[in-house]
Amino acid sequence: MSRFWSDIVNDLTPYVPGEQPALTHPVKLNTNENPYPPSPRVLDAIRRELGEDGASLRKYPDPTARALCETVAKHHGLRVEQVFAGNGSDEVLAHAFAALLKRREPIRFPDITYSFYPVYAKLYGVAHETVPLNADFAVDVDDYRSPNGGILLPNPNAPTGRALPLSEIEVLLKQNPDVPVIVDEAYVDFGAESAVSVVGEYPNLLVVQTTSKARSLAGMRVGFAFGDAALIEGLTRVKDSFNSYPLDRLAQVAAVASYEDRAWFEESCAKVVASRDKLTAQLEKLGFEVVPSAANFVFAKHPAHDAAPLAAALRKQEIFVRHFRLPRIDQHLRISIGTPDECDALIRALADIAR
Repeated sequence: MSRFWSDIVNDLTPYVPGEQPALTHPVKLNTNENPYPPSPRVLDAIRRELGEDGASLRKYPDPTARALCETVAKHHGLRVEQVFAGNGSDEVLAHAFAALLKRREPIRFPDITYSFYPVYAKLYGVAHETVPLNADFAVDVDDYRSPNGGILLPNPNAPTGRALPLSEIEVLLKQNPDVPVIVDEAYVDFGAESAVSVVGEYPNLLVVQTTSKARSLAGMRVGFAFGDAALIEGLTRVKDSFNSYPLDRLAQVAAVASYEDRAWFEESCAKVVASRDKLTAQLEKLGFEVVPSAANFVFAKHPAHDAAPLAAALRKQEIFVRHFRLPRIDQHLRISIGTPDECDALIRALADIAR
């Protein structure tokens, strides 16, 4: 604590990211990163942008990321005015808190969800209420009927992995026509229905996506929002009051190249989904209870083994999973989907530990 801090800093409880172990070959299943590399076109695009001497880096990037927004708009069948690009979906969400969610009534989001949401709410002075998931860790949209200043819902949810069908998202939108409804789709490409297809039908809908998960660009930090042009303008006004050049040159060309290689993207997602289904079956065979997942991770507990010692025992074998010491989920482990070899190493270790 410093006497030079602003008052708000004393009250903040910052988000804690997953551990990045400084080991040569860890089995790293704790941060939901894609186990496969990005499209080879991404590397080619970066090399072209750098050129022989990297001279392009002396110039500022396009502050509007126009070429990238046009590429992504075409991919989703949207107008470019309906697309916003930011420095990762976390920054996009931060701008949404400032531009759309600071209202008289509290916003609402699930009690078990992405732990950055309450951090942003406190940082931006946004009143909020949490809505309990049901006993199966699912969202019941009828629980969001009461007056509110906006709704923030990850779909699929994290850390549970459960997803709502698009029909339920539309019920939520129709129930709350006068406030922003933000659907965070960081994991949507692994088996959930995207709400991007109905952006044109609901002026209060903002969909947030990222290239970090399904497109293997977590190191590039590229995220998007899709919505009515008026919502996008609100985000842009905040962005240009905060950081007018959020996306660097390499990130922009890398993301364009990723979207242009649809085959690579679809193959990568399919491999992750296949590994997730296999890992789920293997965990259940070992006695774990696994929440149905539409993400690139699973959420599991073992009725006979405490989660914290399990995570610690795995860590000793340089296998890293995520354990949250939070109410209702302190007996669960969130396990990212790795390569087949990494998933097999996890199962062997858990079998030994369980015995």
